Amino acid sequence: MSESPVIIRVRDNGPYVVEGPIQVVDAEGKAFPLPAGKPAIALCRCGHSKNKPFCDGSHRTVAFQASERAPAG
Repeated sequence: MSESPVIIRVRDNGPYVVEGPIQVVDAEGKAFPLPAGKPAIALCRCGHSKNKPFCDGSHRTVAFQASERAPAG
């Protein structure tokens, strides 16, 4: 039985949504606690979250804008 792949979705004007079996660690290698039973986590990329590295929705109040696309082909 193989593990599910890790998928990172880049949300327009929002966070990175990470799905799959992951661990988020700090610069010293200590793991951040992740909510049990959640199929995905959202990582801040606007820089304004009060719960970094996780998204708290601050991108909506600061009008963060980004809409990267993967190269075609």
